[in-house]
Amino acid sequence: MTLVPDALASRLPGAVRVLQAAALVVIPVIFAGCAAAAPPLDLTPARTDLVPKGDAVAGAIVERVVDGDTIHVRINGDDVTVRMIGIDTPETVKPGSPVECFGPESSDFAKEALTGQSVTLELDVSQGDEDRYGRLLAYVWREAPDGSLTLFNLDAVAGGYARERQYGSVPYAWKAELAQAGLAAEAAGAGLWGAC
Repeated sequence: MTLVPDALASRLPGAVRVLQAAALVVIPVIFAGCAAAAPPLDLTPARTDLVPKGDAVAGAIVERVVDGDTIHVRINGDDVTVRMIGIDTPETVKPGSPVECFGPESSDFAKEALTGQSVTLELDVSQGDEDRYGRLLAYVWREAPDGSLTLFNLDAVAGGYARERQYGSVPYAWKAELAQAGLAAEAAGAGLWGAC
């Protein structure tokens, strides 16, 4: 909307002057709401010295983030749903369940870090290929332009966006690292530990 200069305002019909006055009141209120926007998410990796331990598939493109621990990737033209190993995030989309504390923030973190990105999926023979819902079980490694990799699962736990969680009785390959990051995040009150 273009505001009319004061010199022209007196020649305009009363309705236009009222609209202009209303705009002068509404526009600052709209922009005041923008100033209170959330700060950008910190996507700094928790560790940069790690590499996959198991078989891995490089170059998967993250098409969509379902929530903080589940994504859709494109591999060789196929849409594959991936459930991340070793983490559990608050629910945001589970049918029949309410949105849980810090769920939207966990989802936003995953969306910001992963959507549209090329990732490497690391498999873990100790966990099997799929969960009971048919989702591929994997660790998700963010691929940097220089070729380096960072473990998203670890970053989510370290930032307090996810809890470390072992499903079943067999420990997963990165359990020690994720458990340590989870204890540090909890002690620091990071993310969900301070909010929920």
